[in-house]
Amino acid sequence: MNRVAANKMTLVIRLLSIFVAALILGGCTKGMSDLRNWVALEKAKKGQPIQPLPVIKTFETFKYDDQDRRDPFSPSTVEMQTTDAGTAGPRPDAGRAKQPLEMFALDSLRMVGTVGVGANMEVLIKDPGGVIHRVHSGEYMGQNYGHITAISEDHIDLVELVSNGNGGWMERPASIALAAQ
Repeated sequence: MNRVAANKMTLVIRLLSIFVAALILGGCTKGMSDLRNWVALEKAKKGQPIQPLPVIKTFETFKYDDQDRRDPFSPSTVEMQTTDAGTAGPRPDAGRAKQPLEMFALDSLRMVGTVGVGANMEVLIKDPGGVIHRVHSGEYMGQNYGHITAISEDHIDLVELVSNGNGGWMERPASIALAAQ
């Protein structure tokens, strides 16, 4: 009897599951009409117009004849003459020992005062590290071989040697004014 009851129970479960599946499938088909309507409306809408393709510009060909012209990457005859003349100008003294203020850029040095009077006047220069140096006329400072030519109470005059770009050097005047406190 247990076997018969078990078979009946299995049959009932199978029938019930088929019935539930039919109900679920029936519910899905009922809600498809609004989805079909929405798809039909979207297909019926007009799309945005496609922008026209850009006009392709045609370029004229150009023939470059460079056989009889100078190479733009080599120096011209004028530059070669300037280079030869540039070696005769002023030059930094390579054998001279560097002084402490020559490792700083000239614009990073500040004149903070003077000591003495007349030809014995010394200038007090403050480097970027905050150290104050005593400097005399004829000494060097700055990274461009700046040579101190004159000292006054409110400024120092220097002459720097800068490269002229052609292998030579040229002199450039510079000065440092007394810093406002």
